[in-house]
Amino acid sequence: MSAEYMHIGIPVLNKKPNMVYNEWGGFWVNESVDEYDYKIEYLKFEEGTRFPEILSKQPHVAYAVDKLEPYIENADQVIFGPEAVDDDRLAFVIKDDAIIELYEAH
Repeated sequence: MSAEYMHIGIPVLNKKPNMVYNEWGGFWVNESVDEYDYKIEYLKFEEGTRFPEILSKQPHVAYAVDKLEPYIENADQVIFGPEAVDDDRLAFVIKDDAIIELYEAH
């Protein structure tokens, strides 16, 4: 298993400058986490988003992983996914009361 830190996702109530709309997910997000020294992904979820409500209320930490399944099996709870995003796969899990985004790139 291999996991590499990507960003921290922080839900916000108001759009920030340079946010773009992600139609697939139904949320606004800053154009690049690299805009911020701390690799912060700001998210403003819209009504009807495909993501669970908990993501609009609590932050998450995202990791690029080589394979989703071992992390999903080790999670306390799966709250989203796994879901195909283009050629990649995405899942959100809860482990030790923390929300973790798992991103498997191909």
